[in-house]
Amino acid sequence: MLVGLCRIQLHLPGNGSLKEKRGRLKPLLNGLRKEFNLAVAEVDDNDLWQSAVIAIVTVANDAGYIHTVLERAVRWIETNRPDLQVVDWEIELV
Repeated sequence: MLVGLCRIQLHLPGNGSLKEKRGRLKPLLNGLRKEFNLAVAEVDDNDLWQSAVIAIVTVANDAGYIHTVLERAVRWIETNRPDLQVVDWEIELV
């Protein structure tokens, strides 16, 4: 069994409050759960208005499959959420 973790740093341009940030992140996190059946959470930069770090996690037996799913999730964010900017991302297998 392998666990795949993808940590994604996001920039939320134009955000003016934490409430607005939550309002933009919640649909993103729900969309990733629904589209890819992943565990998703905001894991860092919780108090910053225009920055967020999210983690997406999946479990499988095949490292190639895990890597593909997590990469597709990052591409999905870039394609479907043009209001958010993916600053950096990294995948780790455990």
